[in-house]
Amino acid sequence: MFATPDLDAVTIETFDLNLVKYAQIAADRGLHVFMDKPGSESAEDFEKMLSTIKKNGKVFSIGYMYRYNLAVQKALEIVKSGKIGQIYSVEVHMSIDHFKEKRKWLGAFKGGMTFFLGCHLVDLIYSFMGLPDEIIPFNESTGVFDVTAKDYGFVVFKYKSVVSFLKTCASEVGGFGRRQLVICGSLGNIEIKPIESFCFEKRSEYPQFKFPLTSNIVVNYKMNENNLFTWSEPVVTENTPVQDRYRDMLRDFARKIHLGKMDDSDFEREARVHRLVLASCGIECDWNGKINL
Repeated sequence: MFATPDLDAVTIETFDLNLVKYAQIAADRGLHVFMDKPGSESAEDFEKMLSTIKKNGKVFSIGYMYRYNLAVQKALEIVKSGKIGQIYSVEVHMSIDHFKEKRKWLGAFKGGMTFFLGCHLVDLIYSFMGLPDEIIPFNESTGVFDVTAKDYGFVVFKYKSVVSFLKTCASEVGGFGRRQLVICGSLGNIEIKPIESFCFEKRSEYPQFKFPLTSNIVVNYKMNENNLFTWSEPVVTENTPVQDRYRDMLRDFARKIHLGKMDDSDFEREARVHRLVLASCGIECDWNGKINL
């Protein structure tokens, strides 16, 4: 691969615990790096890789595709506008019904399913709520079909007097259709359920696959702060355009390359999210400490 003439950038997709190993090799050669999520089980190794890329004046992207989901971006816009008031909870689910051997494979990671898919949800909670005061992980095995790997993850993020949580399970029948993001505020709430839907139209290059696309966003609003009790509130459904799951994520990587740089805050965000993922998996690290890259 490195013998490719005029090579500028690489994408790293491999066994999760080897992602940073190969990303570091690419970083040492002065390349722009896109890496699948979430990175190694070592904060030190992950941040060494980021530091190398930053020192070389290159850019880094990671495979958190929900950052680019149009429904999620719309939700962030609504939250920042103050339309649903003070945010007191974010709830995120990302489950699936994996076959037995895939659930056994989760035993390779200390956090099991929280490391493998829960990392996406950590990234979402951090996007809406910022740094928590406490992280309480509950990573367990469902025991379904005698699999002992931690195929069920539930993690609580405490913020002073409020709580957010994530749930991820590899043994949940119909779990893909119940992937959701719920944001609760004092004047309303936002629900994206499912976070993405399948596209059933065939694509010539991959006729055997269905493709996940953006879902719509539902917003419940209070009439006013002093309204009387009702069983339901006014509901607005915001339609979001159809969107490929990965295209905008990779376009953003290309955009960064053409700009030729990344802000220091972008590197720090990646390091922070990675530390939060490790803490959510029960891996000891200085998840709320200072980051120096």
